[in-house]
Amino acid sequence: MVSLTCTLRHHTDEVSCCASSPSLLATCSGDKTLRVYNHADFSELPFSPLTGRGYGVHCCRFSSCGSHLLSCSTIVWSPGTGEVNPGRSPLRVCVLAPDSSLLLAGASDGTVALWDFPTKTLLSCCAVSEANVVACCFSPCGQLFVTGCTHGDLKVWDVDVRLLHAEKDAHDLGVTCCSFAPQFKVCRTEIKTASGDVRALALPCAASPKPSSRKTGGCCVELRLASCGQDSQLKIWIVSQHEGAVCTMKLLHSLTGQSAPVLSCGFSSDGQLVVSGSVDKSVAVYDATLGTLLHTIKHHDGYVTAVALSPTFPWIATGSMDRSVNVWRIEDATAAVESKQTPCRGRKLPGHFRLLLLADWSEEDVQAWLNEEGLEELVSIFKANNMDGPELIQLNKETATELGIESVGLRGRLLRKVQALKAEQSGSEAPDEFLCPITRELMKDPVIAADEYSYERESIENWIRGRNKTSPMTNLPLQTTLLTPNRSLKMAITRWKSSQ
Repeated sequence: MVSLTCTLRHHTDEVSCCASSPSLLATCSGDKTLRVYNHADFSELPFSPLTGRGYGVHCCRFSSCGSHLLSCSTIVWSPGTGEVNPGRSPLRVCVLAPDSSLLLAGASDGTVALWDFPTKTLLSCCAVSEANVVACCFSPCGQLFVTGCTHGDLKVWDVDVRLLHAEKDAHDLGVTCCSFAPQFKVCRTEIKTASGDVRALALPCAASPKPSSRKTGGCCVELRLASCGQDSQLKIWIVSQHEGAVCTMKLLHSLTGQSAPVLSCGFSSDGQLVVSGSVDKSVAVYDATLGTLLHTIKHHDGYVTAVALSPTFPWIATGSMDRSVNVWRIEDATAAVESKQTPCRGRKLPGHFRLLLLADWSEEDVQAWLNEEGLEELVSIFKANNMDGPELIQLNKETATELGIESVGLRGRLLRKVQALKAEQSGSEAPDEFLCPITRELMKDPVIAADEYSYERESIENWIRGRNKTSPMTNLPLQTTLLTPNRSLKMAITRWKSSQ
């Protein structure tokens, strides 16, 4: 059974990625920020949001112990360590090795860069594909990594960036995400003793940092890899590394529980479940061993762009283009009756008052809204002054002072929340199609690029000038850099601005 615990609505643009550590949940967005929440109650940490980006954040990842949080856009960033990108093409994805010894990042120009993470020393930067590298992951033993590109290929590499195996057209129209299961298995093999006898050697499943390098006859390490793509499929592969570094991939399951491109996937900490998010706005939960569909969750209003499973708690976090992050609890039918859900101080599901006009809100509705917006300390003041919806509409700096709200910061925060609420209800927020997909700002000179999306002229020209000849929206190559003025959109934006 999967049940919704809470919904976080702090991002102002689409959520691009979610990541989970033993104690924290991180999310990143096209709004150029990262947000970090406590796993215990999903309250946002005091230093969140993390800002400073010039572009949207594509990916975020924790180290396995949770001491480092990385993100990538046009640079890689880590708290207290600064930039480590060698100034190449915009990065699409980044990941740390399980022991945090290596940092890997994939870029839009088809290159990957590998750093020694403790020293921030660049070890290698080389081309691995003719297309955008949009997916990468380390094996749990840390000795292999996989890359996926927009041409649909999956490739297995060793840590010296030597190609071990290429799975051509693993996903038609392009790979979107890949992830290894946390466990690996060292298979039963046979060795010859000094006397010439043949004995069986059973090596157990392991989750240690590195498998033994001792020669053991026909020793074979088996790993499970999940990948998803534009072909609307989630695939589970067996990746086998044999003695002598021979590597093979075998398709175990091809899962078709979703009806549109699958954008994200991940394994549970025990490797028993695999979860995926799709353009059809659904989240699918599968039995990773049997390949059977266990749950289909439809609660987002936009594409599900990100999934993250906690390594220590029964949580799934899902991010969407609807700007929200849903947190789900996984439990079986018997546990669901007995369990007590942890209180969630993140944004709850919208109350009934959200469906009412502000002028129709009761005093109780206003107080519920204050609690939802993190303004609990004002509830008693509003209650004592019988503040209802019409009173809230009239609230300004002077009346807020008369209420006895002495803190300038708290008063300012309240007025900003009220202003945003009015804009939300009046529909005065700029329509999404009027915003440049790169900067998320209102366009002044919209142009149409070869990918048929409209952008602010200056933004897309800077994007192309940076030797990035791929679409910011699809990651596919731009067939031409020619830009066509979108006069009808410009007129629509002008009319909308006049109406405001």
